[in-house]
Amino acid sequence: MIPPGFEYHRPRSLDEAISLLAAHDDAARVIAGGHSLIPMMKLRLAAPEHLVDLQDIAELHAIRSEGQNLVIGAMATQAEMIGSELLAKACPILGETALQIADPQVRYVGTIGGNVANGDPGNDLPAVMMALGAVYRAKGPKGERDIAARDFYQGTFLTALSSTEILTAVRIPTPPAGHGYAYEKQKRKVGDYATAAAAVVLTLSQGSCSRAAVALTNVAGTPLFALHAGQALVGTRIDGTAIDAAVKHATAIAQPAADQRGPADFRTHLAGVMVRRAIQRAKERAA
Repeated sequence: MIPPGFEYHRPRSLDEAISLLAAHDDAARVIAGGHSLIPMMKLRLAAPEHLVDLQDIAELHAIRSEGQNLVIGAMATQAEMIGSELLAKACPILGETALQIADPQVRYVGTIGGNVANGDPGNDLPAVMMALGAVYRAKGPKGERDIAARDFYQGTFLTALSSTEILTAVRIPTPPAGHGYAYEKQKRKVGDYATAAAAVVLTLSQGSCSRAAVALTNVAGTPLFALHAGQALVGTRIDGTAIDAAVKHATAIAQPAADQRGPADFRTHLAGVMVRRAIQRAKERAA
């Protein structure tokens, strides 16, 4: 189908983009890579009267270290994340996860901001951001504010971002050297959304787990932060008993819908399998 008509804007600065959103409010939508919005417009599931393209705003493309944080501009592409030496050294789960998003053609255009900001529970990066304790920086007419990734997702395609705000950067506390990490994803084919997936980030101290975080992809209306699953690992040597407990806590919060990927109980079971694999791989890497 052909989308309805719209007016196209390509601002050169963040302030200009915010002014456009403020002027048109609910009639305007931000476009980054366009992989989510354009298909919805073609299906007439979205009909913005104004598109505000962020491509030319240079400050949104940077990947840098800032104090104790890694800062990734919202318009940094998934391909740029994969190719970043800084991220490969300091936070390799980001590149590992980005490699599991769609295909190379998508990753060269798809952005980190688009992946985390549109509230699609099937997107891969939100769960990873939850596990990493990331914070999203948003800017609007009233100024800047920070929103924790764990508080950002409110429902399917519903987030804490207002219609006149732009997500400008993702700020990630730099994980400690030697941390363990993994993103395990079960999918029907290469490039597909996950049937179920799990992100795990943990730290070992003298063989015992001192910190752990677990998050889930595409098994509910939002990405899920499995608080009690992570807590089940802390203070243990991540043995079979601890892993079983973490899997039990994670699957208890999963609420997948039955769809073309399988019935709900099957997808819940797969979520547990992904959590188990992610914990085991993260432990191996931390050791």
